[in-house]
Amino acid sequence: MTLTLGLPHFLVVAALLFSLGLVCILSRRNAIGLLLGIELMLNAANINLIAFARFVESDLSGHVFALFVMVLAAAEAAIAMAIVLAIFRSMKHIDVNLTVNLKE
Repeated sequence: MTLTLGLPHFLVVAALLFSLGLVCILSRRNAIGLLLGIELMLNAANINLIAFARFVESDLSGHVFALFVMVLAAAEAAIAMAIVLAIFRSMKHIDVNLTVNLKE
C-alpha cells in the first residue's frame, strides 16, 4: 500500500501554514512575532508555487518564482530585524502598539 501525494495534499499544507501565519500576525503585538507570521505566509506561497509548477505546468517557472520569494524574504528579514533592533535600542521595547511615533 503506497500513498501518493497529489496537488490537494500540498495545497492543504500550504493553507494551514498560511492560516498559522495569519493568526500569528493578528494575535501578536511583538514585532518578532509579526515577522515570523510574515515568513510563514511567504513559505506557504512558496509551497503553492512549487506544487503548481510540479503538478500543473511541469516546468521551472514556479521554482524560479519560489527562489525569488526566498531571496525577497531573506532581504525582508534582514532589513526588518535591523529596524526592530533600532527601535529596541531607542525605546527599550518592541511592542508595535507602543511604537506609534518613530520621530523621537
